Amino acid sequence: MKFNQTGLSKVILKSVSELNYTDTTEIQSKAIPVVLDKRDIMGIAQTGTGKTAAFSLPIIDMIHRNYNGRARAGQPRALVLSPTRELAIQIAQSLSAYAKYTQVSHTVIFGGVKQAKQVNALSRGIDILVATPGRLLDLINQKIIDLSKVEFFVLDEADRMLDMGFIHDIRKVLNLLPVRRQTLFFSATMPDDIVKLSRSMLHKPVRVEAQVVSSSPEKIQQFKYYTNYMHKKDLLKYVLDKHDVGQALVFTRTKRRADQICKYLNKQGLQAMAIHGNKSQNQRQKALKEFKADRLQILVATDIAARGIDVKALKHVINFDIPNISETYVHRIGRSGRAGKEGVAISLCDIEENAYIKNIEKLTGKALSAVEDHPFVQDESLKKDKSSSSIGFRGRARSSKRKKAS
Repeated sequence: MKFNQTGLSKVILKSVSELNYTDTTEIQSKAIPVVLDKRDIMGIAQTGTGKTAAFSLPIIDMIHRNYNGRARAGQPRALVLSPTRELAIQIAQSLSAYAKYTQVSHTVIFGGVKQAKQVNALSRGIDILVATPGRLLDLINQKIIDLSKVEFFVLDEADRMLDMGFIHDIRKVLNLLPVRRQTLFFSATMPDDIVKLSRSMLHKPVRVEAQVVSSSPEKIQQFKYYTNYMHKKDLLKYVLDKHDVGQALVFTRTKRRADQICKYLNKQGLQAMAIHGNKSQNQRQKALKEFKADRLQILVATDIAARGIDVKALKHVINFDIPNISETYVHRIGRSGRAGKEGVAISLCDIEENAYIKNIEKLTGKALSAVEDHPFVQDESLKKDKSSSSIGFRGRARSSKRKKAS
């Protein structure tokens, strides 16, 4: 199904088009029309299937169509409950791109950080609130958040919620929500306890299901390079030279890092451009056009901006940052080896990303080939400096000084 066949309004389709989305995924084609029809959903879908757009796009659309001014302070119109801060942040990033041409506002709240900025955002009035359970209940107890005006409630990754012990928190949240609301319930699996929970939340739900993406294409060679974050940019250059890469799509976790990598590669004499949500439509289209025409060697992208990239001759995909969601890895590397051709997927893995690699190998049932003979091997005595927002772009001399100082 094409996005323009889903029933979404023109202003939403405009932002979707700028992200190079044309065809819906399975979960999107099944869910979007149902949500627009104001029905509850019981969805079986894993992260990486396009689930975020499946619930975000129609919710933004319906709020936009009935927009009557900014929501009252601390009284969101929609609540998306997520099990982890990483997933919550990713959902919020998607909302920013999808709501670009609307007045629909959003923010994300999670624990582990000071609440001041989050409280300030809530005080301005937020239409869509993305939250983890702990911080949400904390701010509710402080009377900063009031859920009485919620029209749309999304429980994302319900099975992970229960595995992490959030069942009591979920029930507390449910008791604070209006009875009359539209509820969208998503889980990767449906064991008895999840089914029981869904029955307590949903009213005559429509069941939608997406096929699990778990296997990587057979014709793609997959390599992993273990390193330390401070050496990643140098390792990237080394890998590009070693594999004699003509063209490569490089994935990063953040927009800022994508720009930093481009700056570094261009200084090294390589042609690189970034594509992400902060780039204008003209900039994204230019970069994509140059890449498809084989006039650009390296395209650096974030996941949300890269979905529309389909280059049949592309051989190399490089994960500068390892995705914390295993299904995302499968989607990333699937952009190489198109049309029956062979592909190469290379992952640069920092110490703190080792667990992500193990999860990826567990999902795909295939071990990535470890390349140990390289000049930037992983040193477990070196830990990433969490206080730096530009990790991986500090010189080795500075990193050694930091180590001595500690």
